[in-house]
Formats: sequence, structure tokens, C-alpha cells
Amino acid sequence: MPRPILAAIDTRAMAHNLARVRHLCSSARIHAVVKADAYGHGIAAARQGFSEADGFSLIEIERAIELRQLGWRGPILLLEGCFSALDWQAASEHRFDVVVHTDEQIATLATTPLSRRVNVHVKFNTGMNRLGFSPGRSRDVLTRLSSNAAVGELTLMTHFARADEPDQHLEQLKRFRDLSDGLPYATSVANSAACFDFERVGGDWVRPGIMLYGATPFSHATRPAAALGLIPVMTLSTEIIGIQHLRPGDAVGYGGTYVAGKPERIAVIAAGYADGYPRHAPTGTPILVGGHRTRLVGRVSMDKITVDVTDLPLAQVGTKVELWGANLPVDEVAEAAGTIGYELLTAVAPRVPRLLR
Repeated sequence: MPRPILAAIDTRAMAHNLARVRHLCSSARIHAVVKADAYGHGIAAARQGFSEADGFSLIEIERAIELRQLGWRGPILLLEGCFSALDWQAASEHRFDVVVHTDEQIATLATTPLSRRVNVHVKFNTGMNRLGFSPGRSRDVLTRLSSNAAVGELTLMTHFARADEPDQHLEQLKRFRDLSDGLPYATSVANSAACFDFERVGGDWVRPGIMLYGATPFSHATRPAAALGLIPVMTLSTEIIGIQHLRPGDAVGYGGTYVAGKPERIAVIAAGYADGYPRHAPTGTPILVGGHRTRLVGRVSMDKITVDVTDLPLAQVGTKVELWGANLPVDEVAEAAGTIGYELLTAVAPRVPRLLR
């Protein structure tokens, strides 16, 4: 039999979260962001759960081709664009839309023969300072692209650095509007956090990511996912595979970082950092055993973690364990481990089976 660890993917929750975006951003079209294999949930699950999206956006061209093979005929946007002439040709063949953010991409496009025109999203750097053209170059860049016969529709886009902090995206928004107002092109601005401020942010397209998977784009402590009307999509579960009885002074696991201060029952759980559970999760990280909240103790190892079940006398080998999901928010586990829900979801290893519900 396989190990008991399992990532159950609730496609109905995906559809619910997409509908939440639709409610918040009713005048915009939605690019469901499915990069990193749909944030660790699987591209096939995303194709099913986000079937009512207006488009998909991602980075990996091989996943974009897989979406076509799964029957998606609508827009697919390559968020980092093309890296070679072969990519441009594949984008043309498969009808992918492409983000352009460098002069090198424009130059390659100008010299690459294509079978059909490609729609381009032009990315401007309004303050994130990662990818994109400076706003002052908008006229030059748009002239070069609009005069290229290989380019179809143009859309203008930017990406917010601090939309998860109150009003910290407004300066970037102003810069973007200064360059885009009056131009005859669609716009794409809002990420997940900005979708909750869509009345001010606006745009013809929105690009929600983490919220589609039922996790918060904000601090869990201040704006948890449930309060935002989101439903967890992934439930990562496993089972107890062993019980140890500790005496006072006994240590647990590698390095002996946890020492029992009294007689304790410790459950050994089939999950570890090779499955994607965070190695840096400290003693005290929450976990559900048999539906009851308890805590991780000791150091996370490759295939196992240890959990305090002293106060859970019914916990035995085979008892179900929820690492995060429907009853324990991934953002709460991430906060305890000093990280974010995005990292935990995308880090779930390929060896963990996914089950679509």
C-alpha cells in the first residue's frame, strides 16, 4: 500500500473562489493564475475548477501546451514572455498571449517568422522594480510593437509590490494611469490583494492567484482567508504510523531539540520535508490529529514529523492527521513556520498523490 499522505483537491472550492473574484471584479475579465503547476494543485485540477475563467496565465510554456491538450480554447497568457524564437513560434502556433517586458523580446519577435499574429501584454515597471519598461518609454515601446505586423491586440499591464498593505499600491496605480489613460488599449493591473480593492484599482483584466486556492493574500492574523469568503482547495492529510512514550528528560528526533518535561505520548506522522512540509516549522506549529488541535514537537525530518498526543488518548496508529486544509488554514501553519501559504502550497512534492474531488 502507498504511504498515507494525500493532497485532496476540492475543485468545487476552486469554482467558489473564482466566483468570489467575479463578484469583486464584476466588470473585468479574469486570468486565473496557474503558474507552478497551479500553485501545487495540478494543472488538470485547475482546468476543471477554473473552467469559468476568461483565461489562464502562467509562466511555463509546457504547462500552457498541456492546457490546450486538456481542451482549453480560451486565452492563455505567458507571464514572463518568450525566451527564444522557438518560444515565439510555439506561442503563435498554440495561440498563446505573451507578456513583453524587455527590448530583447521585441527584437526577437521582429525577426522571427510566425504562423499567426500574437497578442501582447506590455509590462511596465511602476515601482516593483523587477520586470517591465519604465513608464517614460511607453510611447517608444508601444510604437514599435503596434507597427509590427506579427503583433495582434495590445494590453497594458503592471504588477503591484505592496497591494497587501493598505493604500501602498496607490502610487504605482497613479504611475500606471498616467501612462495608460487615453490610450486605446485594455489594461491588466489587479493581483489577488488588489481584487479586494477593485473599485479603486479597476482594469479590463484581473490576475488573481493565491486567493483562487483559498489562501489569503494578506496577513493571516489581520485578514484570514475565511473572513475574505474563500474556501481552502487543498487538504494535506496523513496518518499516525507510530507512538512513543517519553519519560521526563527524553529527547525527540534529530538534534534532540525537544525534551519532554513530563511523561508524554508522541505520535510519529507520515510526512516530512521531502513531502513539502516545512523543515523550519518549529515546536508548537499547529496540527490536527483525529480532528483535535495539537502541536508539532521536535525537528521535522525528511519523511516524518513528531506530534504531542499526550492529551489525545484515542490517537493511535492509523488515526487521521490534517497538516493543513479544510479545518486548519494553510496560512496559520505558514505563519507558525515563518513563511507564507504560497510557499507551502507550491512546495508539496510530486511524490504526494493528488486526489481531485
